[in-house]
Amino acid sequence: MEYMPVIGLEIHVQLKTNSKMFCGCANRLEDVRINTDICPVCTGQPGSLPVPNLQAVQYAIKGSLALNCEINAQSKFDRKNYFYPDLPKGYQISQFDQPIGEHGSFSITVQHADGHTYDKTVGITRLHLEEDAAKLLHRNGMSLVDYNRASTPLAEIVTEPDMRSAEEAKKFLQELQMMIRYLGISDADMEKGQMRCDVNISLLPEEALKDKDEVTLKDVELHPKTEIKNVNSFRSVERAIHHEIARQTALWDQGSPPDVTTTRGWDDTKQITTEQRTKESMGDYRYFPEPDIPPMNLAGMAQKTRLPELPADRRARFKKEYGFADEDIELFVQNKALGNYAEQVYSDFGAWLNSTGRSVDDHKEQATKLIGGWITNKLMARMMDKKVSVAQLKITGENFAEFVTLIFDKKINSTNAQKLLDMMIETGADPSHLMEEHGLGQVSDGGLITEVVEKVITAYPKQVDEYRGGKETVMKFLVGMCMKETEGSADPKLVQEELLKQLK
Repeated sequence: MEYMPVIGLEIHVQLKTNSKMFCGCANRLEDVRINTDICPVCTGQPGSLPVPNLQAVQYAIKGSLALNCEINAQSKFDRKNYFYPDLPKGYQISQFDQPIGEHGSFSITVQHADGHTYDKTVGITRLHLEEDAAKLLHRNGMSLVDYNRASTPLAEIVTEPDMRSAEEAKKFLQELQMMIRYLGISDADMEKGQMRCDVNISLLPEEALKDKDEVTLKDVELHPKTEIKNVNSFRSVERAIHHEIARQTALWDQGSPPDVTTTRGWDDTKQITTEQRTKESMGDYRYFPEPDIPPMNLAGMAQKTRLPELPADRRARFKKEYGFADEDIELFVQNKALGNYAEQVYSDFGAWLNSTGRSVDDHKEQATKLIGGWITNKLMARMMDKKVSVAQLKITGENFAEFVTLIFDKKINSTNAQKLLDMMIETGADPSHLMEEHGLGQVSDGGLITEVVEKVITAYPKQVDEYRGGKETVMKFLVGMCMKETEGSADPKLVQEELLKQLK
């Protein structure tokens, strides 16, 4: 029997607010002494009263709008009751039936294993706010609690079960992380726990889908799901889903499919999921409205919220406005600072062209190839080698644009341009000055090239005879020797023309 995976995600995003969700304690989790940023509110002391963090609410509205969610005009907080050793109050302040946003969607482009790509839209059930629990530390046979993390603000994003493969889930998370970073509401670093993912997965026999809407699974009874908790990297999410599909497929084939909703953990060392407990139902949490926090009116806040340019919009604009290659655009979208740098270079290059009576639109294809290629290949390779970020780069956008103009106008060849780029990275100096100072400019002096070609022909009589005997590949060798003689400064096209002239 064939089975279709039914996958949904629950993502917790730690918001980058100045203070915690319901108190004035600093929201900082790195390089802080244990139990330093705590107060009676976040440690659940009797009589303490929570006050919602306005910045967290604004961030949640931003995230909801970016996910195309409907913002509830009125939203409230609820108590979610369960006992964890690191939950100081014995309940978590979360949101139940009136979240910040709901009924949204998020579109991704997925590359299939065979190389073809396809578009996928994933439904967003809701985005709601809640507080994080504290953190357990296990040392010397004891379990200790660090309350610094207690009540830090989380945005929980719950998707519809619309994903059908590990690759789709991984791509969704990657695009979601990028979008969150563009919004500036979180760094969303999975390794640091700033973005944590729970994977819900079940299988559905494909025969159950006959005459059904496969996309929305209308009128199809889904089987009990397995929730894989707190998976902390894209690769682990992908591997955990592959493993769980194989595990559940074996159970179905044995005639004993999962009949109860369970929670499992991902063992990255053994590359398997391990059972933890049966999953609680909604009734087990005993939700009821948080009595200490009145409902919030969000209509006015939502209307005033403005979104920045998001990754999908940036991709489309870079394609339409500049015409960069798709692979270059993807790098410029993933690395926002690099994309901004490329835009500045293109703008300054266009201004220079205009100053010489030419239009960048007339040379758009050549301009985008030069700028895109030299930034994403040559410049980035050197930056990675030297571990230099865009913010640390000494070359200004204006100087890099001038550097590109030297190549565009054939004042320097590719070999010497790379030498010049190395000097610019080290010094940040003006490229024209460096080129003149180090004699890197392209030599097009006919008399000098004639002398060099005569010298090479005299020095390599054997190769000259081979070429005249019909071995045309020797021409590359002779051109190379001429370039070596001029230390790479001669125009190779003029060199070859002179060689052909003298070897007739």
